[in-house]
Amino acid sequence: MAVSGLILLGYLVAHVMGNLKVFFGPDEFNAYGRWLRTMGDPVLHHEWALWIVRAVLLTAVVAHGVSAYQLSRRGLKARPAAYAHKRRRASYATRTMRWGGVIIALFVVWHLLDLTTLTVNPNAEPGHPYENVVATFSTWYGNVVYIVAMLAVGLHVRHGFWAAAQTLGVGSARRDRALKATANTLALALTAGFVAVPVAVMTGVVS
Repeated sequence: MAVSGLILLGYLVAHVMGNLKVFFGPDEFNAYGRWLRTMGDPVLHHEWALWIVRAVLLTAVVAHGVSAYQLSRRGLKARPAAYAHKRRRASYATRTMRWGGVIIALFVVWHLLDLTTLTVNPNAEPGHPYENVVATFSTWYGNVVYIVAMLAVGLHVRHGFWAAAQTLGVGSARRDRALKATANTLALALTAGFVAVPVAVMTGVVS
C-alpha cells in the first residue's frame, strides 16, 4: 500500500509539472505532448517509454486497490464489533480515504476517456493536447468533475503520505510534526497546481 502509493505520488508530482506548461502557450504544451510519445528516443521506439510508464502506473494502481481491500478486510476481522463510543478521533482526510479512492478511480476512467482516447470530449482534436484541455474546461461538467476529483486527490495525499511514512518506518514522535507539515504542503501544492488549469480556462487566462 505504502510503496504503490509513493509511486503514484511521484507520478502526480511529474504530472502537475507537465500540466502547468499550459500557461506557456499552445506551442510549448503541444511540444510537451509530442515529447511524451518520443521520450527515450533513439534507444526506444515511438511511444515505448510511454507504455512502460503506463504499465508501471497500472501495476501500482492495481496493487494500491488490492492492498486497500485487503487492509479493510483485516480491519473488519480484527474488530467485528463496533466501538462503544462514536466520538470521531480521526481527521476528515482519514475518514474519507475509502470514498476518496473510489472518486479518484472513477475520475481516472473519465480522464482517460476525455483527454487520452477523446471519447467524451466532443470538441477534441487528435494531436492537439492544448486545444483539448481548453475544450474540456470550457464545459461546466468538465470543470466540476475535475475540481471535485482534485480535492479528493489532495485529501488522499494529505493522509496517505503521512501513513506511508509510518508504515515504512520513517515516522517517529520527533519527526511527526515535520511529516505532517510535508504532507499538508504536498497536498496543497498538488491540489492548487491541478485546479489552476481549469480555473485559468474558466477565467480566460488560458484560451
